[in-house]
Amino acid sequence: MQTVDQQIAIIKANMPETYKTIQDKAKEVGQTAYSYVRRGLRGVANCFYAFENGYVMGAPFFLTTIMQATAYCMVGFGLKHVVIWWDVTATTGASDGAH
Repeated sequence: MQTVDQQIAIIKANMPETYKTIQDKAKEVGQTAYSYVRRGLRGVANCFYAFENGYVMGAPFFLTTIMQATAYCMVGFGLKHVVIWWDVTATTGASDGAH
């Protein structure tokens, strides 16, 4: 199993749009964005989940409608890059991201 730091290195090296999205979210909400990425990379559901260039990073969301809508958009519209976030602006400071 890869460490969080190893997973972040994979994102930086192989998922440029995902990395840019993470940086943009951090500009918007601050360090909380990085916290949610790390939580997702540690396997905490409902925090951060990303797909790009054949890589899947983070943990799935248990909200069925989100995962169904994501699959539909990826297949139906040929999306090559998807990042799913918990609403970090509503849960800043949350302990596990599942609120």
